[in-house]
Amino acid sequence: MTEERAVDPKLLELLVCPVTKSTLRYDAAAHELISDQAKLAYPIRDGIPIMIPEEARTLDA
Repeated sequence: MTEERAVDPKLLELLVCPVTKSTLRYDAAAHELISDQAKLAYPIRDGIPIMIPEEARTLDA
């Protein structure tokens, strides 16, 4: 079964952007954590947020 799971809200409260230390929001459609301040989208792979700036996707303005 390859069902995508939502990010635990408690985990989301604890995680911050490693670049700006700002809060993140969960984009369920893209399955990413978004840092609006840094304009980066951190992927979630196998239920694990990948919080490495080099792995993040740059968001368009």
